[in-house]
Amino acid sequence: MALGVAERVNGSATHSEAVLAERTRILSAVLAQSDTLARKAVAAMRAEIPAYAAQRDQRFLDDVAHQVGLHYRANLTAVLEGRDVTRDDIAFVRAAAMRRARAGFALEDYINAFRVGLQILWEAIIACAGQTPVGQEAALALATPLMRYTDFASTHAGHAYVEFQQYELADADRERRDLLEHLLTGRLPAGGPLLAAAQAYGFAADVRMIVATAVAVDRHLSGTGSHAATAAFAEAGLYDTATLVVGRHAEIVAVPILRARADPAAVCDSLDAVRERLREDGIPLALGISTVAGNVAELPRAYREARTALESLGDEGGVAALPRLSPFAYLARRADDTARRLVDPTLYAFLAEDRGRGGLLASTIRAFADADLNMRVTAEQLHIHPNTAQYRLRRIQQRTGRNPRRIADLLELLVALELNEANPVGDAAGCSYAVRQG
Repeated sequence: MALGVAERVNGSATHSEAVLAERTRILSAVLAQSDTLARKAVAAMRAEIPAYAAQRDQRFLDDVAHQVGLHYRANLTAVLEGRDVTRDDIAFVRAAAMRRARAGFALEDYINAFRVGLQILWEAIIACAGQTPVGQEAALALATPLMRYTDFASTHAGHAYVEFQQYELADADRERRDLLEHLLTGRLPAGGPLLAAAQAYGFAADVRMIVATAVAVDRHLSGTGSHAATAAFAEAGLYDTATLVVGRHAEIVAVPILRARADPAAVCDSLDAVRERLREDGIPLALGISTVAGNVAELPRAYREARTALESLGDEGGVAALPRLSPFAYLARRADDTARRLVDPTLYAFLAEDRGRGGLLASTIRAFADADLNMRVTAEQLHIHPNTAQYRLRRIQQRTGRNPRRIADLLELLVALELNEANPVGDAAGCSYAVRQG
């Protein structure tokens, strides 16, 4: 019985020695063909990953094969020596990761290449193991250390890749900020990288442009939200060229170039659509948009206009687009407290009550003015019967004491409307002014 136990112990030891010897044989055989396997891995990457398939530069492909070979040798050597891989073993990863990032590879494609490389290496190990039970057991024991290496190396490479991208992004941000600051002096850069950047964005001495500036309504908006807003305006795709968008202090400044005969109001609509999408995503902004700057020399004035428009908005944000406003509406929005006090309080009370009922009478006043006091056109604009339009005008006269058919009275009503729209006064329930009921 004791002899039987000894035989099992000796047999187990012999088996372990056989597996270890087979493991060493497999690793040595695969290590000897690492360069051939590296070229096979590159071919597999090109077959599976479109970004690699698009590469035609032989120097690039040779560099990839060289890197794969370095990984194979570092991996196999560490397993042969029975030790863990260290950062020193894969010091070559950092420079390679930065070269891939500089070449424009997406991080997911770069990490996917590690998966393909591991697959080729594993297939070689299985082939070297053969069909014997000892060989297959030895190969199976190699699975964990091989995957551990790939995880360690790809994580290290990913960190280096992201670090480079952040550096590139910060460098690009500095260039955009420097370009904007230069343009806001009213001059194009004279030469060098800034002139090249200006030309890339479509700036020239005589191009038309507008300035939009936005700030977060929520002062506690995270840096991620601010970056998302900046990217959204930059990627709005207003025209063929990219739009210069810069995070400047607490604001976002965009300077869209206008094509010949482009409608500034349409650009305002595009910018406002971006603002609305951001609001739906939980990033509410206040957006101010300037009138057209006819050339770079007028950009400082356009920036001041955008800031002025922005400051006219309330705490809830929204958009103040000067190209959408008539001179009359702009003057009303810029009115001081004295101008507001000159308006009959009865009109403010009327507007507050009408707003609580849906604003039908206020919309009728606007439509009547837009239709040049033509009752039929007014009714068509409001999609109502002319008799209904006449009834509303009578109600307005009864409740305000102003006859919309008289120019002086209509102007007073319009002034009250514009002032109240910019800064609503009172409400239907709480206003203290008396209103005649009709």
